[in-house]
Amino acid sequence: MTTDLQAPVSEAVIVFAHGSRDALWRQPVEAVAQRVRELQPACSVSCAYLELCEPDLMHAAAGLIGAGARRLIVLPLFIGVGKHAREDLPLLLEQLTSAYPEVTITVRPAVGEDLGLIDAMARLAIG
Repeated sequence: MTTDLQAPVSEAVIVFAHGSRDALWRQPVEAVAQRVRELQPACSVSCAYLELCEPDLMHAAAGLIGAGARRLIVLPLFIGVGKHAREDLPLLLEQLTSAYPEVTITVRPAVGEDLGLIDAMARLAIG
């Protein structure tokens, strides 16, 4: 009989968005994080922001890793795949992987690239 002594991998999600000084701007971002919690109650979730509000990506990741996460999934909430998605995010991820080489980091495509979301937005437009 063999026994697997390795603990299960703890997975966490970071919902990553641009950021704004307007506190109301964060509500949809936090709503996405809350929905992830509802769909995956065992999964830890944090929001992170590129600028103008906190936490930033490194601090959000540090909190999740400190709580035991060994796999991070980053969901970029960018509709367009502009400079932030193409240049800023990869640099931040490079810093993150250097700081936490033992953690597996998966980056989902920007939400604006998802055909399901594109379809949902088009359906909202036509009612």
